[in-house]
Amino acid sequence: MTPVSNTRPVAADAAYGFHLHLQPVDFPTVVNRTIEALKTEGFGVLTDIDVQATMKAKLGIDGPPYRILGACNPPLAHRALTAEPDIGLLLPCNVVVRADADGAVTVSFMDPVAVLQLTQHPDVAIIAKEVRQRLERVRSIVAAHQNTKKTG
Repeated sequence: MTPVSNTRPVAADAAYGFHLHLQPVDFPTVVNRTIEALKTEGFGVLTDIDVQATMKAKLGIDGPPYRILGACNPPLAHRALTAEPDIGLLLPCNVVVRADADGAVTVSFMDPVAVLQLTQHPDVAIIAKEVRQRLERVRSIVAAHQNTKKTG
């Protein structure tokens, strides 16, 4: 059972997401805070994938805590699906909460403006901007209790 090293820095210029880097904090607290912040902006968590547990169960690999939260705002999703029925291929909006090697926790948000531009549909672009604004507010809520470094 090989431990997995997680030394990759937060990608400040990732074209597909934006991030929040929290200095040493309790991982489960950040996950819960993120889920609660998503709720304040109308998002529910449709999926919660525990990557650490999956890698351990399927591959016998010990890795750092890593969760993928599939967030959905039903009214906005409905508008997007109405405008572009195949948009479901790009949903839900993923939010990643992962433990870093230095004891910090990174919260990463899919950038819906970047991802949903694949459709080139003007109505979807408008919805994507609204979703991004909501996710940026979620990031701010999660950051509010902590000295943080925002990137992206």
